[in-house]
Amino acid sequence: MLALQGAFREHRRHLEAVGARVRDVRLPVDLDGLDGLVLPGGESTTMGRLLDAFGLWEPIRNLHGRGGVLWGTCAGAILLATDILGAPPQDDGRQRSLGLLDATVQRNAFGRQVDSFTTALEVEGFESPLEAVFIRAPAFVRTGAGVQVLSALAGQPVLVQSGRVLASAFHPELTVDRRLHMQFLRMVTQQVMV
Repeated sequence: MLALQGAFREHRRHLEAVGARVRDVRLPVDLDGLDGLVLPGGESTTMGRLLDAFGLWEPIRNLHGRGGVLWGTCAGAILLATDILGAPPQDDGRQRSLGLLDATVQRNAFGRQVDSFTTALEVEGFESPLEAVFIRAPAFVRTGAGVQVLSALAGQPVLVQSGRVLASAFHPELTVDRRLHMQFLRMVTQQVMV
């Protein structure tokens, strides 16, 4: 669990409830021996600066490169994408990312903080709708050929997967539904067994 900023405590509770062993990651050494990492929601610009400060960009890429599974929610999803639209002006309109998900993400695609909402999403493979909380949520406005759209809202992809990368524009950790956390754990377990 990337524990620099954002909703990492809520993710940890859900992951532990579905049987995962969870470790907080704040330094590169914390990634040693991990098979997966959740990049939580929060504020993507702040998270990016903290990744700089703690030297975590390359170690996270290396985790993925050696077979690790990554899941980014909201801000975490932004940091996984290859292209980001809507970066703050002080960053010259550019925002650094891990570039591990072939997608273009539009920051705040569903509005500002006051426009936050909860809705039910149809998710590929789920028998019933998933409750999803959208807070200054991004949308995937372009997805590459290898990116599978698992759910969309108003025609905009909001849950995608590409190999060992899962990304959700919303906050599943703020609901009682743990199905996405179970899906992430299954992805990690399957990768470990390979």
